Amino acid sequence: MTAWLHIIGVGERGPSELPASLKLLLTYADTVLGPARFLADLEPVNRAGASGDLFNPELVSKRSFEAVARALSGEGPDLSPGASYADGRTLIEWQSPLDSMIEQVMKLRDSPTVILASGDPMWFGIGATLTRYLVASEFVIHSHPSAFQLAAARLHWPLQSVATLSLHGRPVEALHPHLVPGNRILALTSDHTTVDLAIELLADRGYGRSHVTTLENLGSSIEKITTDEADAFDSREVEDFYVLAIECVPDFTAPLLPPLPGLPDEAFVNDGQLTKREVRAATLAKLAPFPGALLWDVGAGSGSIAIEWMRAARDAKAVAYEKEGERLQMIAVNAAALGVPSLEIVSGEAPGSLQRTNLPDAVFMGGDLANHDLFDACWNALKPGGRFVANAVTIEGEQALFLRHAQLGGELARIDVSVLDRIGGHRVFRPRMSVTQWSVTKALHGLVVNP
Repeated sequence: MTAWLHIIGVGERGPSELPASLKLLLTYADTVLGPARFLADLEPVNRAGASGDLFNPELVSKRSFEAVARALSGEGPDLSPGASYADGRTLIEWQSPLDSMIEQVMKLRDSPTVILASGDPMWFGIGATLTRYLVASEFVIHSHPSAFQLAAARLHWPLQSVATLSLHGRPVEALHPHLVPGNRILALTSDHTTVDLAIELLADRGYGRSHVTTLENLGSSIEKITTDEADAFDSREVEDFYVLAIECVPDFTAPLLPPLPGLPDEAFVNDGQLTKREVRAATLAKLAPFPGALLWDVGAGSGSIAIEWMRAARDAKAVAYEKEGERLQMIAVNAAALGVPSLEIVSGEAPGSLQRTNLPDAVFMGGDLANHDLFDACWNALKPGGRFVANAVTIEGEQALFLRHAQLGGELARIDVSVLDRIGGHRVFRPRMSVTQWSVTKALHGLVVNP
């Protein structure tokens, strides 16, 4: 398959800064998509051929576009800027939201198309998004230095030691997992309001002394850099196109909430139905989060397991299933406060509410363990090679785990935790309720309960 789509990274100076080879590719496209400011900067197409005759639009075909692409890659004959150019290009401005943008692209499939993208298309850009919809051979990426690279260069920050994320069209709460002492963050932004939301979040978390920098219009003739402490930052003159940089400096009272599992219990709003810190850390260790993996947290309570799963690995996803209305609200509050606002929360009675469209890489059950229909639904949905972890504190729950261990194998562990307390004037360790934990990896042949 030959590429019909070329995605060209463009800096803030616009398409006029592109090399001649990419400008030539632009002239052979039937359609050019991009932001309005890039489309307005496109150079007019030269409609005259070498003989001075007007170029026939009907001769613009996928074949001619492929010939240009091969020439650019060194696989075909040289095509100089003096060659005949295509006529009748269609310029299309991006339409928000993202789903509309994807629809715009897919309607053009197999026709010569160029997308003008800001910065590096593969770093939180349209190129990265389209990898989920197109075969690799359908499109070619022409990269450009990203806004992150330009910002790191201006700040003299080693980029390999910087957290990079996008707040463009995303909740600013995504900053939370990255707020640890001394961490450096570079974030793409939606508009001038992003910095205000970030400053408010920093103040609430006890990071008001952090150094905040806005780097506006990087790479353009009107580049502007503003730096101050978060508590003193004046955002009134910040415009829409900027990278947000944060160097994290905590107050003495700021809670330490790293992305490692085992956050303090008081970090979660809860009604007592909470997997306690030590047991939670042991549970996440058995669930083993990894980048992009999906967890089902069944009977999520306060959502602590699902939230810590998502914080522990890049792009990890989770679905929190809960039937109690007040707990659903607590899960949403906890997810936003701890930096995983994209946690999916599903209300309803299990197993009827369990989704089957995206099958999980791991499942956690913290209750209702004697419900055989619920267990079967979760186990059958789990991908081969996936991990299943269940915690029990009641005799009935333990009996269910013993039965399943006998059927399916895995590991059984008893977790006992004691915490410091007082009896009169003496200090003692007071035991918490013991937790029996069963963990098992589903066989690669996809063993099914009650087939």
